[in-house]
Amino acid sequence: MLRILLTSALVLLACPYLAAQSNDSLLETGAAAKLAKPPDEKTAMAIATYNIRWRTGDELTQICKWLKDKHAVVIALQEVDRAKERTKRSNNARAVAEELGMYYAWAAPPLAKSPKDNEEETGVELLSPYPLRDVMRLVLPHEGPGGRRRVALGATIEIGKTRVRVYSVHSETRIPIEQKADQLRAVLTDLDRFAKSLPAVVMGDFNSWEPTSITSVRQLFTSEGFSTPFADEDDTFKRNAIIFDLDLKLDWIWLRGMKAKSFGIDRGVTVSDHFPLWTVTSIAP
Repeated sequence: MLRILLTSALVLLACPYLAAQSNDSLLETGAAAKLAKPPDEKTAMAIATYNIRWRTGDELTQICKWLKDKHAVVIALQEVDRAKERTKRSNNARAVAEELGMYYAWAAPPLAKSPKDNEEETGVELLSPYPLRDVMRLVLPHEGPGGRRRVALGATIEIGKTRVRVYSVHSETRIPIEQKADQLRAVLTDLDRFAKSLPAVVMGDFNSWEPTSITSVRQLFTSEGFSTPFADEDDTFKRNAIIFDLDLKLDWIWLRGMKAKSFGIDRGVTVSDHFPLWTVTSIAP
């Protein structure tokens, strides 16, 4: 019996993607049935982040096409449904991975204390043609309205002989600015488990809609040795209203040990109320 248990454990350690397709957990990892070949370039990589606002079906296909066109090899998505009625209980996390031919990890927060129903919350996702190792689901501190919680998701990828730690973050909207900073500090605390020399990317929807929140985000990350190619004035969210349009700076890409060679916010992609952000980076030797 002991030999059987040890053998089973070794199989799971050697093949971490065998264990992660169940819907009874709020952390899921897996891989497409047919994996795309990673690019040959080992010193630069394209990165993208996008809050897709639980798009599904044809709109999800549009998002996947955009990601393919950008040749993104590290992708962070937010508001990705897996088992919700509004998206016909489709596992969109796995659907994106299959369309792109990538490894993936998805995580969601626990149910709110006073849920309107018993559906799981929407989640965040990481995708890459490189295997995702040391995957970590982080339930962020501080509750939002109705006891709602938010999560971040971390993983390590290896490009050639270079390891990179990456995070997809979805912070809460309606909490005080200092508590928003605490949520981001929780991500950086997880990063502290690794050497300072390890290249890292923290990206996603920080919900930094207040000017003072934007300032807080910049101060926090620059103090930790991160940089971003995006300006504080670069709006990443648009919602049309009767009286005026609402343009906000919510989404970020922060880099450590990496340099942005090119970057942009694609405001022509309008399937969500957010816009996708991308950058092509070089990895410092």
